[in-house]
Amino acid sequence: ITDGESKECNEAFNLQQFWDTLGQAFKAASQGATKLSLVFSKPPLPSAQDCERLADSIEKNVLTLATVYYWLPKSQGITLRRIARDATAEVLDGISQLIEVILSTPLQSLSQEQLTSTGGVWSSCDYIHRLPKDNQAAVLSVMASYSAVVKDAIEEMEQAQADSQDPFSDVLDEDDLDSRGNQDTYWSEEDKQLMAPCQGLMKAGKACLKKLSGAVKTHGKVDSPESIAQLDDLADITKEISPNVDDLALSLYPPMNYAGVRLNAARLASVLKKVLEITKSSHVCPEAELAWVQFLDGAVQHNMQKVNNLTQNSI
Repeated sequence: ITDGESKECNEAFNLQQFWDTLGQAFKAASQGATKLSLVFSKPPLPSAQDCERLADSIEKNVLTLATVYYWLPKSQGITLRRIARDATAEVLDGISQLIEVILSTPLQSLSQEQLTSTGGVWSSCDYIHRLPKDNQAAVLSVMASYSAVVKDAIEEMEQAQADSQDPFSDVLDEDDLDSRGNQDTYWSEEDKQLMAPCQGLMKAGKACLKKLSGAVKTHGKVDSPESIAQLDDLADITKEISPNVDDLALSLYPPMNYAGVRLNAARLASVLKKVLEITKSSHVCPEAELAWVQFLDGAVQHNMQKVNNLTQNSI
């Protein structure tokens, strides 16, 4: 499941039928896990014949899950397929873990570990009802997760600034502050000047994800291979925003290495400009969306120029 490829589908693919059938397969897997757990919940052991029938049933559930998942072709969206793959693999992994627990636990009474494993399979199977059902919804779901990471990074940095006032700054003059030995625990005035445009870049990343998500929700289409592929491109490039925001945020903590900050800022700016460029040439960006694309492009350029000016002496 994790490494295999789906078969290419040349005829019209019925996405609704796929989800209905996969849902039935998940339900059967959940019921099979329940039956397996109950049979091995207390003595006596089932007969060899009953064990064989049960094993055949579980095997059938597993093979059905894998088979139905492989129906989903790449042409329906790489992002959608990745989400379906992860959900299917999680169910299979849960069943595998449950079997391992049963094999390794003495048959006396239903163990806590067995209960937990059974509940894990149920939870994984129930999750299918919350999965996005087409590539537009899939791309929106991954962008939402990226946005949450970026939002957390910005809030942590703002909190760190609020908490990091040097306790002696109000009783020592500037010369004394410069000679103090704990400067690696707080920001200098020069540091704070550099932080402002860096945070501007981070906030541009947050705004970019928010605006692009709105454009995908309003204009995103899944009625042609070209539109579906463009949505995948947007999901792939926006995936790079959150780790680059994190890298920049981490480099801003004291003591700051200006050359490192400049490099991380440049990487984030490059990713954001690429996101905006791909957005501009995609179907989710009609003329009505151009204003925010151009505004954010200008904001990225402006903040990066400030970073370059403030770190000129570090290169």
